Amino acid sequence: MRGLRASRARVPAALADAGLVAVATGDAWLAVWDTSWSAVALAGLACAALTLRRHLPFVVVLLTVPGTLVADLVVAPLAALFALAERSRDRRLLAACAVLVAAASAAPWPWHDPESRDRTWTLIQFVYTLAGTAAPVLLGQLVQVRRDLSQRLAEIEEAREHERALHAQAVLARERAQLAREMHDVVSHQVSLIAVQAGALQVAAKDTEARQAARTIRSLSVSTLDELRNMVTLLRASGGRATELTPQPTLADIRRLVATSGIDAELTGRLPDAISTPAQRAIYRTVQEALTNVRKHAPGAGATVELWRDGDDVGVTITNSRPTRPSLPLPGSQQGLVGLRERSEILHGTFSSGPTSDGGYRVSTRIPAQPK
Repeated sequence: MRGLRASRARVPAALADAGLVAVATGDAWLAVWDTSWSAVALAGLACAALTLRRHLPFVVVLLTVPGTLVADLVVAPLAALFALAERSRDRRLLAACAVLVAAASAAPWPWHDPESRDRTWTLIQFVYTLAGTAAPVLLGQLVQVRRDLSQRLAEIEEAREHERALHAQAVLARERAQLAREMHDVVSHQVSLIAVQAGALQVAAKDTEARQAARTIRSLSVSTLDELRNMVTLLRASGGRATELTPQPTLADIRRLVATSGIDAELTGRLPDAISTPAQRAIYRTVQEALTNVRKHAPGAGATVELWRDGDDVGVTITNSRPTRPSLPLPGSQQGLVGLRERSEILHGTFSSGPTSDGGYRVSTRIPAQPK
């Protein structure tokens, strides 16, 4: 199956169109070779229109209807219905096109006033033809769903890889932080005691060799303390992302957060750098959580991050547009939004979130610029 998909991907679009038009032309020739020139022209139009099925599938369906009405065409109308069903999500339109093609195929031509017996057979033929036209519609919808599912699975796998990388970095950061604390609290303390005891021995010793040995021990202890401090600094700085031992994010980090969010996001507005550190951290976490939710629950949507100031209050509003692709039902506990609301209330601010009128979502936080 994988080899078949790879071979289909390697076939040029122009060659595939030419092959389909050739098959449709052969089918049309068998249907119209002994009819009028008008029927031949309409059948030819239906076959030629298949070259536009990738860009104008609905128009192609309409162009195949006249040829289907005057001749018993099979390939052209079914291929047009499949192309439309593969690209359109409007099921009412698909049903209407399937009925239209079935009616054109079943209707007698040239038109005359049929007897009751003929009407019955026309109705029976319409029902059977409708079943035939439903097949490419269902197949096209299946191909569309499979394509969407493959895309979502790829996105989910990418998100999982990202989460695994973040988890590995967090574990590594915690281990380095614990090692740094142990080195600082235990090893450095003990080496400091050695240096103090060596200094006391250097002062109290009467023997020249003993004083020289104490001086050497004290010098080595001080040098070891300097090396330990450097190692602790390196461990604290090598965690990758922010940990409890590294500086917390501020307003200066929001631009980089928006740029690396993985979605089409725009940052507008500006806030003064003089606002309190807790307020800066709350605004950063609000933007981070909102963009994460857009990536998870609104695939293909764009977002706008607006920083603003209103009197003594500052805030941020994140608004995303309507998703362009259907999203799979991913698990979510809403704890991220609850945490943002609690953080805002602790800082005597307000938090709001909810859907917009155009199918998007909006998250907003208002916080006093300085603590009350």
